Amino acid sequence: MNERIARLHAWYLWHSRNALYDEEGQATTEYALVMLGAALVALMLVAWATAGGGAGKIGRLFDRVIDAVIDKL
Repeated sequence: MNERIARLHAWYLWHSRNALYDEEGQATTEYALVMLGAALVALMLVAWATAGGGAGKIGRLFDRVIDAVIDKL
């Protein structure tokens, strides 16, 4: 009887330890969270540019960037 209890205890300890240190799927979860954050930032930028009056600011920014590139050439 003691041998069975010892084996059961060893099996339990082995499997519970492996469950604690198992990182399977963590990279996928991290990737999904990063993609979700990037999508949120993109949606906020689009909302600001279309409804928040940012269209004029973005146009001026692009004009300045293009003018700076042309001046360098």
